[in-house]
Amino acid sequence: MEKNKRIYLTGFMTSGKSTIGPIVANVLGWKFFDLDKVIEESENETIVNIFKIKGEPYFRNLETETLARLSGDENIVIALGGGTLANEKNLDLIRNKGTIVYLKVSPEVLYKRLKNKIDRPLFRDLVLKEKNKEEFVSRIKNLLDKREEFYNKADLVINTDETKIGITVDNLAHKIKKLIYGKS
Repeated sequence: MEKNKRIYLTGFMTSGKSTIGPIVANVLGWKFFDLDKVIEESENETIVNIFKIKGEPYFRNLETETLARLSGDENIVIALGGGTLANEKNLDLIRNKGTIVYLKVSPEVLYKRLKNKIDRPLFRDLVLKEKNKEEFVSRIKNLLDKREEFYNKADLVINTDETKIGITVDNLAHKIKKLIYGKS
């Protein structure tokens, strides 16, 4: 099995993994999986409810099992959950099986993308309580600081701050093809 035939998209929530992933997979002629969506389908429950009802440890275990199963295939793009790489077992599996792409976004842009979303367990309370921007950005920065050490282990880093989706997809597809085929 060839390592470059599996692309794992990582990054903070709303960095573009689930938006860019299926388009890149289509350009490459590969399959796309959104790890969180696969988990939601298998559990017949939303991530928010899995966290609420069964807890984060249950979710993280399920995430590792699902990731291992999906990683048995080739010619795939997998959008990881925002915290997937923080688990050492997941990171080892991904490093051994494929190429990690970090979709990097600044805290300010993340705030714009998250400020009205109630489907993100780690920020839901801030949205519902209509917390001020400074408190929201502070929580984003704190969580991003903790996760950045894992995100920075990526093989490729693509900034998705203010770049149009089409340009990001073209850039990423070009870099992936170069990895696979050794040419542009």
